[in-house]
Amino acid sequence: MAHDLSSFDPSVLLVRDTAGDYRPAQAEEVLAAAQRILRRQLGERALFDSPLAVREFLKVKLGMLGHEVFAVLMLVSQNRLIEYLELFRGSVSQTSVYPREVVKECLARNAAALVLVHNHPSGVAEPSRADEHLTQTLKSALSLVDVRVLDHMIVAGD
Repeated sequence: MAHDLSSFDPSVLLVRDTAGDYRPAQAEEVLAAAQRILRRQLGERALFDSPLAVREFLKVKLGMLGHEVFAVLMLVSQNRLIEYLELFRGSVSQTSVYPREVVKECLARNAAALVLVHNHPSGVAEPSRADEHLTQTLKSALSLVDVRVLDHMIVAGD
């Protein structure tokens, strides 16, 4: 079946509906497709062997959200992903994080290490004093149960 795509702007992503007609993709469809691709790639390579691999994963997960989310990447000792888990959701400028809950989830999944992550919808990637304090508090709490904190990353936009 031939489709005339010449009427569309070449910079616009298109999707084909069930009838075979093309239309511009909605932002939610693009993000959902990107997450499906990411899940497929992680199935093949669920090893976070560099900060770049973690950054690319997190940009897709958190880069476009309009509210703050605090999440963790739970890892086995060789830095293979056990689970990406969004633990807390906040407002546009802050979220409450409870160290007890972070420790509990790590123990439930037998995580050896983790990467802390949250986003700044403002687009500013600089950590606040509260972010730095939270990192130290979580590192202390998790060290008591032999879980290493490898990093605390902030996602700010795409």
